[in-house]
Amino acid sequence: MSSAPISPPATHPLRLLGILSVLMGFAAISTDFYLPAMPTMSQALQAPGGEMAWTISGYLVGFSSSQLIWGPVSDHYGRRLPIALGLVLFTLGSAGCALANSITTLIAFRILQAIGACANVVIARAMVRDLYHGHRAAQMLSTLMTVTAITPLLAPLIGGQILAFWGWRAIFVSLVCVGIIMLGSMVFLPETLPKQKERSHSVLHAFSHYAQLIRRPRLIGYAGAGGCYYAGTFAYISGSPFAYISYHHASSLLYALLFGMGIVGIMTANMINARLVRSWGSDKLLIMGAAISVVVSLWLMIDVWTDFGGIWGMFIPLFLFVAMAGFIVANSLSGALHDDPGHAGTVSAMTGAVHYGSGIIGSGMVGLMADGTPRPMATTIGLASLLSLAFLLLIRRNRGG
Repeated sequence: MSSAPISPPATHPLRLLGILSVLMGFAAISTDFYLPAMPTMSQALQAPGGEMAWTISGYLVGFSSSQLIWGPVSDHYGRRLPIALGLVLFTLGSAGCALANSITTLIAFRILQAIGACANVVIARAMVRDLYHGHRAAQMLSTLMTVTAITPLLAPLIGGQILAFWGWRAIFVSLVCVGIIMLGSMVFLPETLPKQKERSHSVLHAFSHYAQLIRRPRLIGYAGAGGCYYAGTFAYISGSPFAYISYHHASSLLYALLFGMGIVGIMTANMINARLVRSWGSDKLLIMGAAISVVVSLWLMIDVWTDFGGIWGMFIPLFLFVAMAGFIVANSLSGALHDDPGHAGTVSAMTGAVHYGSGIIGSGMVGLMADGTPRPMATTIGLASLLSLAFLLLIRRNRGG
C-alpha cells in the first residue's frame, strides 16, 4: 500500500485550503461565539458560573469521545461523507442550544453540537496529512491554524454584538447558519483519501489500531504534551469570562478585545513557527513553546494570587501563555501524525481525543474549584504547563522509534 501523499487538486487549491481552515476552526466557532454571553446566560438559565463552565466541559466530552469514532470511519469510508454527517449534527445541536430553557438541556445539545463539530476538525487534520508530509505538513498546519485563528479573534467580538442587539439565543442561531453554509460548500470539497487506502481493511480493524497506538511512547509524548497544554487552554476559556467580566468588572466588549489579543498572539506565533520549522525542526520549537508556557504560567499564578497589577497583571502572562499555542499545537500534531501516514485519521482522532479530553479536566477543575476569583484558572494553567513539558521527555528518550 502506497503512503505517498497526493497533491492538492490543480484547480482551486486555495479554495480547498480555505474550506479546510474553516472546518478546523469549528471547535473555536462552537465555543468562542458565546463566551461573552456566559454571564448573561448564567442569569437567564439560573445557573451559577460553575455550572456554566460545565457547558464547555460537556462540549469537550462529546468532542473528545466522538473523535475515536470519526477517525477510523474516515480512514475506512473516506473523508467527505463523515464531514457531511458531522455538519448535519452540528447544525441540529446548535438549533437545540438556541431553544434550550435549562442548563441541563443546554449541556445536552452542546454535546450533540460537539459530536458534529468534531468530525470536521479531526478529518480536516487528516486531510492535510493526506496532502502533505514531513516538515511541509507542520508548515501547512501552522499556516491553516493562522487562518483558522481569525475565527476565535472575531467570534467573541461578533458574539458580543449579537448579544447586545438580539440576545444570547441569536448567537446559536448564527451557528445554525454557519452549519448550513458549510454543508453547501461540500460541493467544492474533493475526496483526499487515496482510493487504494479506502476499505483495505474492515472498519473494526481500523478501530483495533488504537491498541497499537497507545504502546508508542513517542506518540504518547506528543499527544500528552499537546493535551496538557489544551487543559490549560480550556481552563482559560472557561475561566476568563468570569475572571475579566465578573471579578475585574470588564465590559463584554473589553473582554472580547482582550480575548482577541490572545488570538493575535497565536497567529503571530504560528507565522513564526511556519517560517522556522524547516530550519529549526518541529521538536525544538515544541520544546521552546512548552518551556515558555511554564515560565509565564508561574508568572500568572504569582500575579493572580497576589492581585499584582490588577487586570493587566493577569492579562500579560495569559496573553503569552495563549500565544504559545502557535508553537505547541501544530508541532505536537505534526509529530504525532508523522510516523503513521497510513492511519492518519485514526492517529488524528486519538491525538484529538487526548487533547480535548484533557480540556475536560482543565475546564472541569475551574468549575469545581470556582470561588469567584481567577485563582482556580491560574492554578490549573500552571499545573497543566508543567505536565506538558514533562511529557516531552518521552519524545527525547525515544527518538529512534
